[in-house]
Amino acid sequence: MKPVTVIGIGKLGLCFALTLENKGYNVVGVDVNEEYIGLVNDRTLVSLEPDVENYLTRSNNLIATIDIKIGLIHSNVLFLFVATPSKSNGRFDHSQIDNVVDQLIQFSIPNESKLLIIGCTTMPGYCDTVQDRLRPYGYTVFYNPEFIAQGSVMCDLVKPDILLIGEEDKLIGNEIEKIYLSIVQNQPSIHRMNRKEAEITKIALNCFITAKIAYANMVGDISRSAGCNPDIILEAIGSDSRIGNKNLRYGFGYGGPCFPRDNQAFALFAGDVNIDAVISRASDIGNRLHLKYQIEEFMKNNDSSEQVIFSGLAYKPGTNIIEESQKLALAVALARNGYCILIKDNQEVVNQIKLIYGDLFSYAHSK
Repeated sequence: MKPVTVIGIGKLGLCFALTLENKGYNVVGVDVNEEYIGLVNDRTLVSLEPDVENYLTRSNNLIATIDIKIGLIHSNVLFLFVATPSKSNGRFDHSQIDNVVDQLIQFSIPNESKLLIIGCTTMPGYCDTVQDRLRPYGYTVFYNPEFIAQGSVMCDLVKPDILLIGEEDKLIGNEIEKIYLSIVQNQPSIHRMNRKEAEITKIALNCFITAKIAYANMVGDISRSAGCNPDIILEAIGSDSRIGNKNLRYGFGYGGPCFPRDNQAFALFAGDVNIDAVISRASDIGNRLHLKYQIEEFMKNNDSSEQVIFSGLAYKPGTNIIEESQKLALAVALARNGYCILIKDNQEVVNQIKLIYGDLFSYAHSK
């Protein structure tokens, strides 16, 4: 049974660890949250993510620890999935990765061959700096980001459209590719390149999706204003094989923890190399204009004297994440324009909104 260590077993890291364990790997998961570690080891963790609880309950070869030294003793193959939140300037914050690298340097035996596979979203060029820091300690660093969505992480891991491997050593890259192919259930497109190329690919791909969503909503707004059905028009446009129907639907703008910040970070990186990422900037402008259109259309067609009920306020169905939720942004705008808004959602979502917006809304819990 092959040993693997996963550092950072949050929403993505735990899913990845469970997927590996389910395919016959002996996995140690490392995290800083001791209470969370206890729930994982007791198999009592409650998760909204489909299949996580089932996989965890059935797992026999996964243990979790707060001690990174245990993870380093367990395996020389380390996958890293810590958070890289956005800074106020829009760039990704690598401090959690830096902290892990500090520990790897502190506890590693120099010149002992080890692999660090970074799966977090990073600014292009960052992983090369990690390689420079860790090279004297025997590490080869790879950048292998995952393309997953909240609410379908387990499925996305085993049925990915693409496998992206940012490598320095092609022979070792072959071994990493074998690990990924051992857990997938389909035949994804495999793309191997250097680390910086993989970092650019990761955020550029997401930026294309934001452009597609913004485009679809722009066409939809135009269609509605012309008295036409946007769904019929977008279905026809998407049927062209050069375009495709995925993410070409009329509705709320893009939000959540990935698309908006990836779009901004990509534009910032473009500026670093003296390119104006005009399409990425336009997508963000289009996203804001679509929300403005929705606000104005609602106010034009609905009297403010009647209560309006909003439910399903997460940025997408199947999650409790309200970050950059465009539906919530619509509710906020209407409330600030004098509408009586009732937020009716599950308790976790209601609590998050109440903490931020207080008595701007009325609240009720749904089952």
